[in-house]
Amino acid sequence: MATQCILILSLLVLVNIVNGQNFLLLPSSEPTCTPQPVIVNTSCDNTPVSNCSCTTTTQLKRSSFPDGFVFGAGGSAYQYEGGAYIDGKGDSIWDNFTAAHPDKIMDCSNGTVAVDSYHRYKEDVAILKEMGLDAYRFSIAWTRILPNGNRSEPINWIGVQYYNNLIDELLLNVLFHWDLPQALQDKYYGFLHHDIVNDFRDYADLCFQLFGDRVKHWTTLNEPWTYSNYGYMEGSFAPGCCSPWMDQNCSTGDSGQEPYNVTHNLLLAHSAAVKLYRERYQAEQNGTIGITLVTKWFVPYYPLREDQAAANRQLDFTFGWYMDPLTRGQYPESMQCIVGDRLPKFTEEESRDLIGSFDFIGVNYYTGRYAYDDSKTVYANYSYESDPKANFTAVRADGQCIGPLDGSSWVYVYPVGLLDLLRHMKTKYNNPRLYITENGIDEVHDNTIPIWEALSDTKRVKYHIEHFCCLQQAIHEGVNVSGYFAWSLLDNFEWTAGYTSHFGFNFVDFKRNLTRYPKVSAGWFKWFLEKENQISQQSISYE
Repeated sequence: MATQCILILSLLVLVNIVNGQNFLLLPSSEPTCTPQPVIVNTSCDNTPVSNCSCTTTTQLKRSSFPDGFVFGAGGSAYQYEGGAYIDGKGDSIWDNFTAAHPDKIMDCSNGTVAVDSYHRYKEDVAILKEMGLDAYRFSIAWTRILPNGNRSEPINWIGVQYYNNLIDELLLNVLFHWDLPQALQDKYYGFLHHDIVNDFRDYADLCFQLFGDRVKHWTTLNEPWTYSNYGYMEGSFAPGCCSPWMDQNCSTGDSGQEPYNVTHNLLLAHSAAVKLYRERYQAEQNGTIGITLVTKWFVPYYPLREDQAAANRQLDFTFGWYMDPLTRGQYPESMQCIVGDRLPKFTEEESRDLIGSFDFIGVNYYTGRYAYDDSKTVYANYSYESDPKANFTAVRADGQCIGPLDGSSWVYVYPVGLLDLLRHMKTKYNNPRLYITENGIDEVHDNTIPIWEALSDTKRVKYHIEHFCCLQQAIHEGVNVSGYFAWSLLDNFEWTAGYTSHFGFNFVDFKRNLTRYPKVSAGWFKWFLEKENQISQQSISYE
């Protein structure tokens, strides 16, 4: 099967050219920043994995997945491209955020150079093909084709040519992967203002015109929850907004109101782009369009009614926040009840446009958490974080971990959560067509370990085998899953973790010319895809 491209209409990207050997490039105007120490927590290493069984009667191999099932990997513009300030590209909010707040990035780095895919895309496509992947999921940088974000201003044809070249090398695309044009943030505060809906629709329109003859799978938004929560509740992601009482060095924000306003406009922008695509382009271009959502799976802290209700509320506030409007035209009842007047309301027309505004749903899943009731706590301030009246944790008071902890402090391995999430999609949301659009684990280090050690990622192989088993079981139960995209093709700039978090199947040597080296997992994935090899959960361990 020829490699496909699956596009995420990324509202922007940050790219810059490699400058000498300093690949973790920081603009000279940035404040002084001291990198944080890299600490690996091993407290849950011996926790058994809650997984799905691949038995001798259900062998795990490529042919055990349905005909036409797609296996791929993903990347995103700001995390991969580099070239942030060349060839007419405009600034994104991540360009400005990393320059103004290097202290919020673990190693004080940024995506100015990233892995330089802007110049090395042919090399990266060759890696995709060498691995035998069916498809590549990447995002378009809004500011690379519309530097100021507005369709009324000149198009950057150099940026358009870059994406034409990349698409021609491939053939899923994401329109927005968090890198909003800084010009729109300055003009009307970005997704806090309803004007963003028109600008996003115009940006999507241009992408459909320019690339829709070849791109057949579009994703409007990637993880709108992440954008709203970390960007407007915590302030840890661009544009860095939160309430003053959060004590997160935010210059502006309202953690109890703005996340809801931002999500509301994200959903309206999504539905506007989908409506446009269906009315003007879909019949002629014969493509599909959807949205990618992210969630953890929440299980009750203890088998108590209160904790089960807390787990349900937490899922509503994370996942139902988007799926309910997309399928029912309204926010979950639990959110309406708790948030009240702070929760924006859809008009009848907006509800109609939202319902069914997807041909598929992308699901990003990494980990699970225990949830417990917090309804009796009285907080001094409203915030999206406390609104669910539930808290969650990976480690219970008795020391029981939900799963072994991977390198990063948030990735506890819980494969059965993927199965439970997919079952939830089938029973509650009428079994829509799904793609697993991100799934993976990382290694944490400061790029000083020997290359041979960086390449020995047997833990990643085991992680994917265990999730493949759960994915296969979901398919056998009738869940409508059409593909799986691992995160990530390459090590890259991992947002607030900078270059200390390594999710790639391929190691990138950030100290020596950004050279790419295949890890053990890259060879394993190639082996799985090309041959009728049977694999089992017992074939490799986390140790």
